[in-house]
Amino acid sequence: MQLPEAFIARMNRELGEEEAAKLCSALTTEPSTSVRLNPAKLTEAEWPSEGVEWSRYGYRLTQRPSFTLDTQFHAGAYYVQEASSQFAGYIMASAMGGEEYCEGKRVLDMCAAPGGKSTHYATLVGRSGLVVANEINRSRAAVLADNARKWGLGNMVITCNDSSRASLLEEWFDVVAVDAPCSGEGMFRKSEEAVEQWSDANVAMCADRQWEILENAFRALRPGGVLIYSTCTFNQEEDECVVRRLAEEYGDYLCEAPQVFTDERWGVVTGREAMFQTFRFFPHKVTGEGMFMAVARKCGEGVVRRRQKVRSKAIVKVGGKDAEELSRWVQNPSEMTFFQAGEMLYGCRREHFDDIEMLSGIMSVIYSGVAMGQIFKGKLKPDASLALYAELNRKAVACAEVDESVALQFLRKQDMSAEGFCEGINLVVCKGQSLGFVKRIGVRVNNMYPNALRILK
Repeated sequence: MQLPEAFIARMNRELGEEEAAKLCSALTTEPSTSVRLNPAKLTEAEWPSEGVEWSRYGYRLTQRPSFTLDTQFHAGAYYVQEASSQFAGYIMASAMGGEEYCEGKRVLDMCAAPGGKSTHYATLVGRSGLVVANEINRSRAAVLADNARKWGLGNMVITCNDSSRASLLEEWFDVVAVDAPCSGEGMFRKSEEAVEQWSDANVAMCADRQWEILENAFRALRPGGVLIYSTCTFNQEEDECVVRRLAEEYGDYLCEAPQVFTDERWGVVTGREAMFQTFRFFPHKVTGEGMFMAVARKCGEGVVRRRQKVRSKAIVKVGGKDAEELSRWVQNPSEMTFFQAGEMLYGCRREHFDDIEMLSGIMSVIYSGVAMGQIFKGKLKPDASLALYAELNRKAVACAEVDESVALQFLRKQDMSAEGFCEGINLVVCKGQSLGFVKRIGVRVNNMYPNALRILK
């Protein structure tokens, strides 16, 4: 791989020739592979691995397996997330005072696709917390929604909006994280396209866009809340210069967050930029890809969240017999509210409904809570998302434990033998993890796995 000469020149200026040479050499090596477990589904690594120092459920793998053919991957038991990227969750927990203080918090994750950081935040805030994950690109937002379904916690709202819409949620979030679109220098050894598209002009364009997103997102952060800014690039124009500009223009509203501890053995390069504590990840110093992160706090103390008035309601509560039928399918129905959006029925925790209702009136919401399905003649035809919900009540449906070969048939949406399935709806389970639904009708099995998600390999 030939790195752009202008990039090498820029790194020489910013890092010095010796350090730049080490970086450029590292960018020609093979990338590492890391995963983060979903503690709601899996608590121990099943591969030869070592822990990621700053991530409680993170593991570096000794080799890259075929994730596409791993049923645990499709069940949402883990997320393939780069080790450096997992540091964002560590920053959030540290800046809040510890993981226990993340419980129940509201998080806005801007530029959130494909969902690595968003699902990490969702784990940290727990069932009572809420993560609003926004992505402006609709196709990428669809991928983000798929990963939220797979993660299965039911505490995420996926939106597809320009950052200016998020600014309308003024002072509403406890944490705002901006994983800004960037020139992608940290992805060079993973993406040939990132190398080909890099230019000084693109760096400048990205910096302008990053500033706009960060400024809009900052308005949505409550006083006392934590602000996290990150990119997967090395240059200062998109990194330190962007947070410095925020400090210059909003300095009266910014102060330092609690110190985030780092061990020098981790290889993370730490620094300061005005009120921001900064963190740099270089692949010649850490076993991970290139990233930049920064954290600060909005001055003041927490206040009652400002609620926006919504003129039209995009979702409607479901009650009566329909709510009774939906209640059968979840473990804690008394803690749930069920609602309808379009033709789909959804469930969410009771304390989330008003928030989701408000968000649906302001933002373009494409997924929230857990999609339950549709009711026909008093019975639920379950949506595939419900199978992946961590609080699915398996007693509501026949469960068919299958081996990996049958599970892969299901995930490929291939014809399946009726043997082992009960008449009617069945939950397909492999290695204890639920994957989706089939319906047996006599000797025929209807595979209900979504066409868009089927394995083509």
